[in-house]
Amino acid sequence: MKHICIVLFSFLMLSCGSTKVDQSTVLNPTNPKGLKGSVLLETKATTTNDNLEGVESTIFTKTTSKDIEATMVFLTSDELQGRDTGGEGISKAADFIQKMFEENNIQPYFTSYRDTLQNYSDGVAYNVVGFLPGTDEKLKNEFVLIGAHYDHIGLISGNTDDSIANGANDNASGTTTVLEIAKHFGKMKGNKRSVIFALFTAEEKGLVGSKHLAKKLKAENIDLYAMLNFEMVGVPMVNKDHSLYLTGYELSNLAEVSNGYAHKNLVGFLPKAKEFNLFRRSDNAPFHDEFNVPSQTYSSFDFTNFGEYHKVGDEASLMDYNFMATIVNESVPMLEGIINTPVKEVKYN
Repeated sequence: MKHICIVLFSFLMLSCGSTKVDQSTVLNPTNPKGLKGSVLLETKATTTNDNLEGVESTIFTKTTSKDIEATMVFLTSDELQGRDTGGEGISKAADFIQKMFEENNIQPYFTSYRDTLQNYSDGVAYNVVGFLPGTDEKLKNEFVLIGAHYDHIGLISGNTDDSIANGANDNASGTTTVLEIAKHFGKMKGNKRSVIFALFTAEEKGLVGSKHLAKKLKAENIDLYAMLNFEMVGVPMVNKDHSLYLTGYELSNLAEVSNGYAHKNLVGFLPKAKEFNLFRRSDNAPFHDEFNVPSQTYSSFDFTNFGEYHKVGDEASLMDYNFMATIVNESVPMLEGIINTPVKEVKYN
């Protein structure tokens, strides 16, 4: 893994709604165009630098553990009955997701936020799909899809004390991460490419929701640059030099590009992810199949750090909200870089 040295300089001036950056700032060496990541402060500004070719650098309020907790507590509440696809509980989760989109300037991609699955046999099922148009006249015709599944397995019989599989790590954690990322982009409105935020249903039934949406978007012939998926990011890995691993790590340069924009070793390789072929077991896979573009999943579930997978014990109380907030805040500049770079840097090998 490359070691990337970043020299950070102070902002020289903050006035009249703009910020100027000293032109001696050393930019990410993996990004010769000089695309800057985010600076985690409280307001928005645009950098002025003749060498940046007009690329905007955003300043935004950090996601906090309290933000994470508020969403996680609702998504994992017993009221939602484990978010089983087709049930009343997952409908309440969809209402919540839609409200989050509406409050943060995320439009529906289709005529409705709810992308209903056709011929689903067990109740009404739908993905929740939001959209943020790109701001660049050329790049807005390219799309980055950021996704996670919001369903879980519902009720588990045979346990008299607790039958609700609340699905905190799997995958309220990924859903919350995507919603916090959407909140940032919706407020900043600086994304050059168009962004689709997709919360998938029926992942637990065999990736049914993501298969449906991938085929639907393929039929529209959209120019999909990359599909970036978040799955089980509620607890940190142990004794690793990176916070997340990437499924299909060896298939593309996404990890290298991600780490370049994160300015740290955020994403690494997990041997068990390859051993168990996790690349095929989450919602990235249908987009790989339909579009053959980089479609991969970020995760921190490493088979040793969480023993409640698909059990009633997958509760919000076991989640590390500080870790999750850090993942969001470190992922934002990574995603900004991928979304705003003038050329498609992420490629399959």
